[in-house]
Amino acid sequence: MKQRIKHTILTLGMVCLMALVPFRVMAAHEGGQEEINVQELVMEHTSDAHDWHITTINGRHISIPLPVIVKSSQGWQVFMSSRFSESADGVYRGLYLNEDGKVCEKNAAGEEHRVLDISITKNVLQLWIVVTLLLVIFLYCAHWYKNKRPEDDAPRGFVGIIEMLVMFVYNDVIKETLGEKHYRKFAPYLLTAFFFIFLSNLLGLIPIFPGGANLTGNIAITFFLALCTMLLTNINGSKHYWKDIFWPDVPWWLKVPIPIMPIIELFGVFTKPFALMVRLFANIFGGHAVAISLTCVIFITCQMGVAKGAFISPISVFLMIFMDFLELLVAFIQAFVFTMLSSVFIGLAVQGGEEEHSVEISK
Repeated sequence: MKQRIKHTILTLGMVCLMALVPFRVMAAHEGGQEEINVQELVMEHTSDAHDWHITTINGRHISIPLPVIVKSSQGWQVFMSSRFSESADGVYRGLYLNEDGKVCEKNAAGEEHRVLDISITKNVLQLWIVVTLLLVIFLYCAHWYKNKRPEDDAPRGFVGIIEMLVMFVYNDVIKETLGEKHYRKFAPYLLTAFFFIFLSNLLGLIPIFPGGANLTGNIAITFFLALCTMLLTNINGSKHYWKDIFWPDVPWWLKVPIPIMPIIELFGVFTKPFALMVRLFANIFGGHAVAISLTCVIFITCQMGVAKGAFISPISVFLMIFMDFLELLVAFIQAFVFTMLSSVFIGLAVQGGEEEHSVEISK
């Protein structure tokens, strides 16, 4: 009975949290009084920024300013992003934010150009939050296991959920694809990638601080994750792996005088991680875009008339909540798929030729 009550309270809490999304959109547009540009709104909520916008009350934006660290023609400058909004023309020390939210300055000819920007943006702060939460979670779990013995009861609650996820990825994904000889070497990276993506996806679904940043929907983040997988795959590749790339077992006329198959295989070295990058980015970005678009339908129909709004709004709210719950599933699936494919790519590289070698030895 207590367990059911806990599950009910958790579900209601999640629904209430997801229901905040329309109010954030409405607040961002001053109660929906102005015409809503869906494309602009989607890009605003999914792109990076130099401040963390919370809400808008009576036309006043409430946000958390973040440090701006740039190197311009005047040298290195460090200040808070709120300096831009405090200035009447949005210019501070010759710097300003362009239409894309990038820090720029103008030269003597009046031409706009970007500056070297290493600022603490919204996505960077979200990245630090995710890393901090991961450290807290796993240090807490490690502390729980510290004084436990193998014959003690299995963990329950939060620690039990983390153990279930770790054992699922460790046994059913990493061990199965890498084999007994290699799985221990690559398990730390693959588990880290899984939990980083999973937690980032979950925080991205929370519409209020410290969630709401579109971290895994940022192509730079997915590019770096895919790059790590590509480096691990190719640095640890066996001789058989590289032989299959530069001299595959195909008819000779596909290799000389025109190396058709080697070129195709070499091209595959880059297309595999590229597919990892695009798959994760597109699914997370697309899910956020659809959820925000469904939210906009409420206010667009209300502007068209009260009757139309009263009819369409409940349908839009239902679809929006359905999409949010679907995004919870996608948050896990995308973390699982990225980890599984990374493990498969690494396994194909490090295990190349081992099966054939073992067969020859047995003969």
